[in-house]
Amino acid sequence: KTRAGMTLVQALQDKLKSWKRTFSACPIAGQDESTSKVESCGRGRIPFWTKLCYAAGGIPYQTTNIAMAFSLQIFLLDVVRMEPLLVSLILFVNRVWDAFTDPLVSRSRRSPLGKLLNWSVLTMPPAILSYVLLWFVPHTSGSSSATVAWYLTVSCLFETFMSCYHVPYTSLNMFLGGSERDRDSATAYRMSVEVLAMLLAAVIQGQVLSVYNAERESSCVNLDENHELTLSTQSSEPTSPLHHTREAFMTSALVLGALFFLCCMLLFLGVKEQSGCQDKQAGRRRSYLSDLKMLIGHVSYQRLVLGFLFSSLAFQMSLGNFALFSIHVAGLGTQFQNLMLAILLAATVSVPLWQMTLVRLGKRRTLFIGLPLLIPALIVLVSVKENLPVYVLMCVLVGASVATLFLLPWSMLPDVVDEFVCQNPCCTDLEPLFFSCSCFCNKLGGGLSAGISTITLHLTGYTTGACNPSEGVVTALHLLMAPIPIVLLLVGLIFFYLYPIDEVRRQQIQDDLERIRSKAEMAPHEELDTGTQQSRPRHLLDRRISHTKTSIALHSQMINFPREHCNRIATPYDHKST
Repeated sequence: KTRAGMTLVQALQDKLKSWKRTFSACPIAGQDESTSKVESCGRGRIPFWTKLCYAAGGIPYQTTNIAMAFSLQIFLLDVVRMEPLLVSLILFVNRVWDAFTDPLVSRSRRSPLGKLLNWSVLTMPPAILSYVLLWFVPHTSGSSSATVAWYLTVSCLFETFMSCYHVPYTSLNMFLGGSERDRDSATAYRMSVEVLAMLLAAVIQGQVLSVYNAERESSCVNLDENHELTLSTQSSEPTSPLHHTREAFMTSALVLGALFFLCCMLLFLGVKEQSGCQDKQAGRRRSYLSDLKMLIGHVSYQRLVLGFLFSSLAFQMSLGNFALFSIHVAGLGTQFQNLMLAILLAATVSVPLWQMTLVRLGKRRTLFIGLPLLIPALIVLVSVKENLPVYVLMCVLVGASVATLFLLPWSMLPDVVDEFVCQNPCCTDLEPLFFSCSCFCNKLGGGLSAGISTITLHLTGYTTGACNPSEGVVTALHLLMAPIPIVLLLVGLIFFYLYPIDEVRRQQIQDDLERIRSKAEMAPHEELDTGTQQSRPRHLLDRRISHTKTSIALHSQMINFPREHCNRIATPYDHKST
């Protein structure tokens, strides 16, 4: 009975271990060294649950990014009542600070939690706290200097902690295991989930903006009824402090903070960080500046990052001003939530379609099919007013183009990393630096977009809380919505056209990488064989010396030499032989 009970307990333990391995994608216990090396080098399979948990880790960045992109400008202008120039200063410094903190997170040593996951887990609590404080209106809001200091400090802290979370997370794609196609599949999972996260954030922020629009319209109506609008001015400020809008912004911040915590726990518990082949190779630790110089000098990376920068700047400038354009120009401020839902639903559906397209046609061709869809959509949006069906149709095109920008550059980046490894096999452990510099360019584009947009509105006379914008503001919103983003997108397409890695080159890179890995696997066996061959003459020499000593002793006994004399003869000969 005791033996049967122990067998049952052992079976249960084995079953629990198998479930844990399935969920966390740990290597199978008891596997031989060659199998584990194959999986760690990226030629095993990435489990489905690992892909889902990895994709869930990208939800916090996208939800908070959407909330700040669409609402922070309105929050600072109309709720906190800051001047447009000060808002421009906060948004620009915040984004630039965020961009420059990304490359600083790229170098870290391996810990018990892994090399990258420890960053994401440890910076999650302060990131949530700083994000909630970002939507809090301090009692010093009457003082412009104190208010600027508060929001500038809190926003920079949040972006610093978010960089410490997001940069290691994006670099984790290279340490999931699996082949190049498996990594592309994991990227597609991640982008699909991130677009769904953007959809969720748009719904939440849409509810907040609906409260803002209702309260703003009520304030403007009260001004009309009280005859406080002067005939000599085109704009006025409502007297309501927008209390309900403040509560709505704080509630959305708490909801997104709770979602941040849940997604980080899923990432930590569901993803097992693999140690790639580069981690197992002994290499010289280079300086950060030398690594960065090699990275900047890589031609494929230069053109991919520059194309990503200009395209991201175009998208963020048009979408960042879409809320103000819908309210003040298109006359569809109450429908803004529905328009954003159309964009994000189209992006959600388009991500798997673009993934299937890039498998058939290749990444560059898919990129040139999807990105230019933004151009006719923006032209129609600035040409039509108060036509909801047309706006919804154009938002569908914008969403399809947004999905291309989300999926393709991040899917092309691992190919650049593989090409760099093939050309510089001695340079290891640079994957986080590749991804951090790409995040830097993306966030730099967002900072430039926010800064240029807010300064332009300030120069054209935008007034906080204005019920009726001036003609200069309307013209500025037209320029920021279509002509400038279209020019920036065309520049980005030129750099993507010069990007040298096509499908033939990508297959050649994979073959070269496979050859390097095969040589790395064969090197220990060759060293072992060489060591055996070098040790064999010494072994034979020891046996020959032993045989010589035995022969001398037998010969001395055969001729009946005295024992002392035999020892005197054998010892010098044995010493010289040795």
